[in-house]
Amino acid sequence: MNFYEKISSLIEAKRDVSIALSDAIWAVPELHFQEKKSVQYMKAALEKEGFLTEIGISGLDTALVGTYGSGKPVIAFLGEYDALPGLSQKGGATHYEPLEYEGSGHGCGHNLLGTGALTAAVAVKDYLEQNNQSATIRFYGCPAEENGSGKAYMAKAGIFGDVDIAISWHPGTFTTVMTCSSLANYAATFKFMGKSAHAAAAPHLGRSALDAVELMNVGVNYLREHIIPEARVHYAITNAGGTSPNVVQPYAEVTYLVRAPKKHQVQEIYQRVENIAKGATLMTGTSLEIDFEGAASNLIPNKTLYDTMQKQILEIGMPAYTIEDEHHAQAIYNTFTPEVQASSLVGLAREDVMQLKDKVIANHIPNILPEFVMGGSTDVGDVSWNVPTVQCTTVCMALGTPLHTWQVVSQGVMPIAHKGMLQAAKIMACTAVDLIDNPVLIEEAKKEWKDRLDGETYVSLIPEGTMPPKL
Repeated sequence: MNFYEKISSLIEAKRDVSIALSDAIWAVPELHFQEKKSVQYMKAALEKEGFLTEIGISGLDTALVGTYGSGKPVIAFLGEYDALPGLSQKGGATHYEPLEYEGSGHGCGHNLLGTGALTAAVAVKDYLEQNNQSATIRFYGCPAEENGSGKAYMAKAGIFGDVDIAISWHPGTFTTVMTCSSLANYAATFKFMGKSAHAAAAPHLGRSALDAVELMNVGVNYLREHIIPEARVHYAITNAGGTSPNVVQPYAEVTYLVRAPKKHQVQEIYQRVENIAKGATLMTGTSLEIDFEGAASNLIPNKTLYDTMQKQILEIGMPAYTIEDEHHAQAIYNTFTPEVQASSLVGLAREDVMQLKDKVIANHIPNILPEFVMGGSTDVGDVSWNVPTVQCTTVCMALGTPLHTWQVVSQGVMPIAHKGMLQAAKIMACTAVDLIDNPVLIEEAKKEWKDRLDGETYVSLIPEGTMPPKL
């Protein structure tokens, strides 16, 4: 029996435990930095498997590290378990049916992500025990990926300093290696303070904080023409100052998220946004406070690790899907607009389109994709500035399913999601074993990592003196 078969056997032997853990986290969706129940579930699962655990690392109440073994190499598995607001949804439903009005839900599959990474760490631990091999296996429970960038705080605290390789994954609609960089980002809330007054009797006595928010937004919208086309600037008015038009609003706030391919680009654009906010205060006679919300560095790719992980995908193959899986995926697919359905095949080679044309559960994309910059951001980027990092994605939902939607939540407790999670665990675990057995690959990955950094060192985007949120 080769190590692929051994790892698969170890994971399959505990599949019910892994599925139960994932479903338990799905059932208690907790927002960023509030994952109190989820982290305790993770901690208990790790301790049952003989890992030494510690909660509250890097000053984050819901961050966790579990460690097994000793010596080199040190292999890290990165897990997440935060949910998203407003995405409450009944599991398995093929129509929108929230369990709780405006409640939270796992709309990015982090119940699967964290459990899959933990399952991989346990499988490697079991494999090392059976084969009398030594290495240090760590599971990092990372809070607040969606908002707050928990890994950025962890990286800033230096907890990845002795790690040799970091491995992660993300639920998706294809099974492949993630051969991409990501957009760095920076988020801040701009709080404007003015002066209330009767809007009819004494408007001259008031200073409108809402006017300041609106003027800031106008200014940033004019800025868009004069930044690099790859950049993105998003905003949400989180407090409009009240509901009465007859009162000059004394307080209003807006949250901005700036993205760009490189950290220095994000910093430059954010400074221009901040200056626009200051200009809005001058125009309105208001004052301003700025609260940092989160930041993430761009992801550093690593082809050496891509190739290693790709080999595991090809060896492990795809799960077996039932006709029930196909029918449920089709029902979910039918909830998408024609535009979403059409976009699900954009960017694939013609032969892949022909292969997937009539399928709603995608096959593995057989070739490593060219490196590109994905449109989103991830705090895995901060880890990748500190240690060579690799990720995969596996089929956990119907073809074309957009992330951050109720459809993701619905599918998160279905067999297709569980199969994808366990497949990801096998891929990650086999990647780790291959690296442990072939230390030259680790050295090659480290050399490539240094070459890509080209002398640049990690500097966190988190402002000095900024403390992690407390529960």
